[in-house]
Amino acid sequence: MIYTVTLNPALDKTVQIPNFTLDVVNRITELRRDAGGKGINVSKVIAKLGGTSEAVAVLSGDTGAWIAGALRDAGIRVKAFPANGETRTNLKVIDPVNDTHTDINEPGPEVTDAMLEEMLNVLAEEICEGDYVVLSGSLPAGVDRGTYRAWTRTLRHAGAHVYLDADGDALEAGLAGKPFFVKPNDHELSALVGRELETVDEIAAAAHELVEKGVERVVVSMGGEGALLATAGETWHASSVKVPVGSTVGAGDSVVAAFVYADAQGLGIEDTLRLAMATGAANVMESGTQAAERSVVDGLVDQVKVTRLA
Repeated sequence: MIYTVTLNPALDKTVQIPNFTLDVVNRITELRRDAGGKGINVSKVIAKLGGTSEAVAVLSGDTGAWIAGALRDAGIRVKAFPANGETRTNLKVIDPVNDTHTDINEPGPEVTDAMLEEMLNVLAEEICEGDYVVLSGSLPAGVDRGTYRAWTRTLRHAGAHVYLDADGDALEAGLAGKPFFVKPNDHELSALVGRELETVDEIAAAAHELVEKGVERVVVSMGGEGALLATAGETWHASSVKVPVGSTVGAGDSVVAAFVYADAQGLGIEDTLRLAMATGAANVMESGTQAAERSVVDGLVDQVKVTRLA
């Protein structure tokens, strides 16, 4: 079973405004609403790929109820934990004329460390040996920055493969818990190792430093240069696929979703990399955080070139 965890979810409201301009009245030409938050995005993509998952999330108020309902309507199991306040709404402004994407994010509801500990205990009791848990996204304001470290250790000891997709302090702290999988981009990896990474060889060497610290799979996204996968003794590169851009929001979540789905399906490394890059590209073509259909993903798989570097 795959579980996704979203501690700071959101209702994503995506609007299209041609020639978006400050200090004037702007007219919206398109609007869509999506259940959002990185872990929730992962669950949505897994569903489109043909897999099943349970979305574990802090969901509060009318907005939280709307998100839970939208996920259940999409066939996704939901385990919701309430908090004081209202689940946030994030506004994403797309200007197709100037090719800009502007995010305006609300603060989330009040969440305490005690509430998160309760969530963790419930999840740890539910999972079975060999299950997958995806910890994704930002932490709620005010909670312990080491939250992902504690969650990773507890869930790993309970028998789960833990996938961690975070950044900044949350990622750095989470690494100490020795997750199975992490997905920093090249800039985040540079910050983790404390030096500039200018070549693929330098990125690969830095990724293997994380492997040596106990992470089994390190995937480094490199934008238009594709992605690099480091495991014990192996280094792989997968090319990106050039597609028309609808929205880049959730593209990284799509890649994580494909990796954990492929792992649960028992796919080999080459097929996993092709599926992951094709899934990321397919979801870039969509509006907002809407997940792409599996048929679109399958149409891009053969465009991904996978090379073993070491």
